[in-house]
Amino acid sequence: MTDDLSALLAAIRACRHCAEHLPLGPRPVLVVDPSARILIIGQAPGTRVHETGIPWNDRSGDTLRGWMGLDRQTFYDARRIAIVPMGFCYPGVLPSKNGRSGGDAPPRPECAPMWHDPVLEHLPKVELIVLAGQYAQAHYLGKDRYRTLTETVKHWRDYGPKIFPVPHPSWRSGNIIRRNPWFEADLLPDLRARVAGLL
Repeated sequence: MTDDLSALLAAIRACRHCAEHLPLGPRPVLVVDPSARILIIGQAPGTRVHETGIPWNDRSGDTLRGWMGLDRQTFYDARRIAIVPMGFCYPGVLPSKNGRSGGDAPPRPECAPMWHDPVLEHLPKVELIVLAGQYAQAHYLGKDRYRTLTETVKHWRDYGPKIFPVPHPSWRSGNIIRRNPWFEADLLPDLRARVAGLL
């Protein structure tokens, strides 16, 4: 790892820019190695990821690994796969509605504009970027997104070969998968083939 990247990661891990908005305090979680050929950009750590410091270390991570056809050992090999969420720290939860949890809050909006460009400069070998969820797709696809997340994901071929949009692999994505058989029949085999071809 270059000295410049080591210094950048040290700066990120020392970041306190939005500390006052983080209910569990800052704990930036990301994985970056210049040799990585695959980059996963998701939302932000959940509570379990915050506790362990290991990205995607929860049920949504299990789902994502299944989608990509990866075991944990390969998924966490930084020389192969970089993980850079839209927000590096756990953002808290949305206010509850009608006594029901609102789910995790969106990634802090300050994080990606501050840190993503400097981080991505240290990932010159990336050939596949998996955009997991609406926040990553909004940031990286912008006006090229379709009207809904489902439509964007349905047109995944429009963004290839480097960009690959998928839903965020939380329990909420179950509805998208059940209603859209093309996801498992067409998209997942394509994603797994692209991933396997780079590993």
